[in-house]
Amino acid sequence: MAILKINPNRMELLKLRRRLAIAKRGHKLLKDKLDELMKQFLEQVRKNRDIRKEIEEKLAKAYQIFTIARAESSAEIIEEALFYPRMVTNIEISEKRLMGVRVPEFEAVQEGMFDCYGLSTTPAVLDKALFSLNEIVPLLIKLSEAEKAVELIAVEIEKTRRRVNALEHVLIPQLNETITYINMKLDEAERENRTRLMKIKEIVSEGTT
Repeated sequence: MAILKINPNRMELLKLRRRLAIAKRGHKLLKDKLDELMKQFLEQVRKNRDIRKEIEEKLAKAYQIFTIARAESSAEIIEEALFYPRMVTNIEISEKRLMGVRVPEFEAVQEGMFDCYGLSTTPAVLDKALFSLNEIVPLLIKLSEAEKAVELIAVEIEKTRRRVNALEHVLIPQLNETITYINMKLDEAERENRTRLMKIKEIVSEGTT
């Protein structure tokens, strides 16, 4: 690994030692952040999996009920009953922070009623089927929220990991090698200076005898 191109003197050595201390402190902080991000990531993945499983179970149950409704009435009556929905679902979006990552929070706000059909011509089981489907809507929104959180946290994990690796495998070793190089150069200069002084002392001693 190439050392930094600087003058090998004591002033630069002090600067490099301070820079190395800051780099090591930053590396530790980023490692701690990376560990916490991984915990949050795994938590969101588990949350995602649990919500998805609940949705699949509720959908299977709702489809079964719809099948019963279709058996008790004609397809035309069912389609006509569902043709003019009067319920509107709006999504309100806010934000929260997880380890410095902005993740969205979704909330469903429903207005109106979905059972706007004539009760005399439709089977009662259709109400049950629609109620089952309506219960799934908030779960779908929570699933979207969890999936987006997983995506954003994964991006932040990758960015943080790159910074950790850059400090751990590039900057810190480079600083260490440069510090070693400057120490070596300073020791070498000190030995040369000591040898020169001894030579001068020897010459002076010979001149006085």
